[in-house]
Amino acid sequence: MDAMHRTEGLLGQLIAYPTVSADSNRGLIDWAADHLTHLGARCEVMQDDTGTKANLWATFGPEEDGGLVLSGHSDVVPAEEPNWTSDPFTMVERDDNLYGRGSCDMKGFIACVMAMAPEFAGWELKKPIHIALTYDEEVGCYGARDLVAALTQKGVRPAMALLGEPTLMRVIDGHKGCCEYTTHFHGREGHASAPDKGVNAASYATRYASKLLSLEAELRGRAPADSPFDPPWSTINIGRITAGAARNVIASQAEIEWEMRPVTPRDTVQVLAEIDRYGAELLAEMQARDPAANVLREVIGEVAGLVPEDRNRMAEIACALTGANGCDVVSFGTEAGLFQSLGTQCVVCGPGSIEQAHRADEFVARSELAACLDMLAGVQRYMV
Repeated sequence: MDAMHRTEGLLGQLIAYPTVSADSNRGLIDWAADHLTHLGARCEVMQDDTGTKANLWATFGPEEDGGLVLSGHSDVVPAEEPNWTSDPFTMVERDDNLYGRGSCDMKGFIACVMAMAPEFAGWELKKPIHIALTYDEEVGCYGARDLVAALTQKGVRPAMALLGEPTLMRVIDGHKGCCEYTTHFHGREGHASAPDKGVNAASYATRYASKLLSLEAELRGRAPADSPFDPPWSTINIGRITAGAARNVIASQAEIEWEMRPVTPRDTVQVLAEIDRYGAELLAEMQARDPAANVLREVIGEVAGLVPEDRNRMAEIACALTGANGCDVVSFGTEAGLFQSLGTQCVVCGPGSIEQAHRADEFVARSELAACLDMLAGVQRYMV
């Protein structure tokens, strides 16, 4: 059976595991660990505190520093869109495209890596090839953060990492960070006819949201002149505001879910310092009326961006293998910045289009999988 047929079969198996971030990924991880162990890989399943989630770290080749990581996240977003034309967790082929939740984001890449594993096992590797499968990328890159911490503790530092997020096989060496927060407002309920007897959490949340919008406008005005991103500035988005019980009740609770995608770490520091200072001002006003009032900014996830490097061996290899004339950047976030924090040189390059991710009838084209397999096969010349 050739690599393409293996890939299609493996992709069907991977899609059949409904690894939505809110649920366990252990079925997929345990299956992958068993599959790779039988091929001769040294596998470690690293579970989280609950035991329901786990990362997989598998290694072919010598036990030494350096080498290459092929990394993908195992979790997918929910398949709750009403306009799916087939079962999201059963792979379907139409017009040379393979449909199913996670087919492009990013089980297509994982299937390619798993299909190439017998080849990795047969190569006389001078440096290790690691396969990393992580959990909860879609909700904050929690698995990758735990994996990087574990590798740091073990003293393992791979030289290069290839993350197979869907880029239509373009080589990406830079992307913005992604910082996600929920700010909670706790006031005091009361009847709307006596507003001075309550502390209106909705009103204070509205003022906080206005401050975020003013900060977003400031970020637009200080985009780096050489920023390669589109848009070139750091962005702030208010995604969801919830508050109150009824129009004639003073809202005792409110929440703002918001995110920032920084171009530079400096923007992150400045925005958080300013919004926390403003939050403290609001809190002082609220507690002057009720000492039990509170404002709390909860960190959902803070994922570093991938910073382009002048000398990046992984980028050179990926461009040589794909025929790319150079690297590009994207505005969506990945786990690459976490690997970069180890001193690992990283790129993002994988099959499928990000435009197909997180939508009904998600698919990956067979031609994209074939291109990915060609890239992975070419890794041999740099590792043996």
